[in-house]
Amino acid sequence: MPRRHAAEHREIAPDPRYNSRALASFTNKVMVCGKKSVAERVVYGALERIEAEGRRNALDVFEQALRNATPLLEVKPRRVGGATYQVPVEIRAERRSALAMRWLIRSARTRTGRSMVEKLASELLDAANGQGGTIRRKEETHRMAEANRAFVHYRW
Repeated sequence: MPRRHAAEHREIAPDPRYNSRALASFTNKVMVCGKKSVAERVVYGALERIEAEGRRNALDVFEQALRNATPLLEVKPRRVGGATYQVPVEIRAERRSALAMRWLIRSARTRTGRSMVEKLASELLDAANGQGGTIRRKEETHRMAEANRAFVHYRW
């Protein structure tokens, strides 16, 4: 992290098929070793599978899953007088969406069997319905923040 200047924020071009910046960012996070065409195939395949199964618009399901997975609070360790406290802090908007996307992808990858397309589609559907590993992770983060609410005065 630079000391003098803030890092430049690059704008991500919207996704070519759905014209969505969030979906383009999600595709970039799915990408491994710079293989964007493979990542696009996985993401678009998952969205097509959602449309075929759910009879709902795939982009709506994706956005609902992202909204349901987005955390509002997290805990950060603060060292005060020799003791370390887990202090709950609000998360800024960019980090919220980044965490939600990261959790969705991690939960999809840890699912058992099948192809990545199927795993991602089922994880997105679960998150849109308020279930699955991603939602459990978000609720766990919120529970930790709620449990440590007594240390909120250490926030700075």
